[in-house]
Amino acid sequence: MLALSLITAGCATNDNQEAAMANDPLEPMNRVFFDFNQRLDRHAALPAATFYADNVPRGVRGNIHNFLANLGGPVNVANDILIGEFSNAGDAGVRFVINTTVGVAGFFDVASDWGFREKSRDFGETLGVYGVGQGPYLVLPFRGPSSVRDFSGSYVDGYFSPLHFLHYSGSTYVGLVHSTLGSVDNRSANIVTFRDIERASVDYYATMRDYYRQRRERQVEDKAVQTTELPDF
Repeated sequence: MLALSLITAGCATNDNQEAAMANDPLEPMNRVFFDFNQRLDRHAALPAATFYADNVPRGVRGNIHNFLANLGGPVNVANDILIGEFSNAGDAGVRFVINTTVGVAGFFDVASDWGFREKSRDFGETLGVYGVGQGPYLVLPFRGPSSVRDFSGSYVDGYFSPLHFLHYSGSTYVGLVHSTLGSVDNRSANIVTFRDIERASVDYYATMRDYYRQRRERQVEDKAVQTTELPDF
């Protein structure tokens, strides 16, 4: 998929000016996957997220979110170091140690109460800081909006995750549970946001593409306040 995207990136013609301006040379394929993901969302992800939000107590959902966020601590540390933000790297490291120990494996966000606020970083952002553009827009089945840069970066981030260093029988299932919980947690937090965007959009695909691009640009520029105005993918 990555190789196909890179090859096709230079093949956009004047037949589709909008796709070319949005750096979306794979738009026909992306729309197929987008429609597939929308059907999957309506029949599986959204019902699961709605059930989760309606039946799991808010406090428990908060603990699960904290646990999932804490697993990204080493990823934040590594990427902060790579872009030279050593103070942020130190804070991220302290957050991970505090929440993993005092916070009981991260289920309780003790570090925030002690003044160490979360600041997420990923390798896609790191590449962006060094001037690497997002590249062609991608929509992947079961994954959603992405780009060549961010899709590649997600695999690098995987090597910094604590789960990568744990080798035991059933580790594959643990990874699957982790990704599933993460998807349900994220979807449940964006039920109203995505519904309102879809209702207000003439072209939901193009709107989501623009929102994704804007969010990633602002994250690279470290504009946290403006980033909160956009949906979390």
